[in-house]
Amino acid sequence: MGKSLVACLGVGKGTWGHVNRLISQESFDRVILISSEFGKENFKPEKPVEWVFVNTRAGFEIIKDAIKNKLPDGELAVSLVSGSGKEHMALLVALKESSREYQIVSLTGQGTKYY
Repeated sequence: MGKSLVACLGVGKGTWGHVNRLISQESFDRVILISSEFGKENFKPEKPVEWVFVNTRAGFEIIKDAIKNKLPDGELAVSLVSGSGKEHMALLVALKESSREYQIVSLTGQGTKYY
């Protein structure tokens, strides 16, 4: 089991470049993107990804459970640079309920940082 990236991908395209650079520049065994159908139709990642589709109008528990059911085994890197607060909270609660450890990953002026 290697390292997987789990990232939210919102409808605001301004943050998509950040997510795409993470996907293309880092060596992840799996990439899971939490987004809507809009994200899948319009975001064109440079490497293969898996999708967790969420309806942001759905109840919190529904979103959280959809994410929780798709969390991969192994080491997790999480990106919250894109997406909404509701998606972010659902991901964090899914991680907590699954007793999963993770690192936050971000691109910075000094390169990729894990926190």
